[in-house]
Amino acid sequence: MTVINVKSSADQRMQKSIETLKSDLSKVRTGRAHVGILDHVMVDYYGAPTHITQVANVTLIDARTIGVQPWEKKMMTVIEKAIRESDLGLNPASQGDIIRVPTPPLTEERRKEMVKLVKTEGEDAKIAIRNIRRDANESFKKLVKDKAISEDDERRAIDDIQKMTDKFVLEIDKLLGEKEKEVLTV
Repeated sequence: MTVINVKSSADQRMQKSIETLKSDLSKVRTGRAHVGILDHVMVDYYGAPTHITQVANVTLIDARTIGVQPWEKKMMTVIEKAIRESDLGLNPASQGDIIRVPTPPLTEERRKEMVKLVKTEGEDAKIAIRNIRRDANESFKKLVKDKAISEDDERRAIDDIQKMTDKFVLEIDKLLGEKEKEVLTV
């Protein structure tokens, strides 16, 4: 393990944290329907927690309605219950062999809740970035202990990792600002 390997690994892991945050933020409701908001809803599929997209076809019916069509008829009530009990504030209704999930327009109070959710997601991403920094710094200390690098090299490497961390935290703040603006726009 070299300093370059540690830095490269840390950079890749931080980049993955940013991608995960982008994915999580895309699922936060903004008042318009999109199938991504149901991605993290889990249903009880014969005793095993399973993503809704693995037991049903999820589509957009119109701008404010999501359609969920289970592949098995007996999954209708299970899926409906899972959507209702999720923290999304959605109220699904069965209609024949499809479950209609209307997305209500966001109230001011609900928008503020969504902003809090966005900030929580952002804080989780920052914690992940800081944990990656800590891991990298521990790797540098181990390299010094093993006499693979000098203490000066360690200090430079720690400074580089800190700059990398600051860059990614700034990117997280930018993403959060954009999403907050999107959520608060009526």
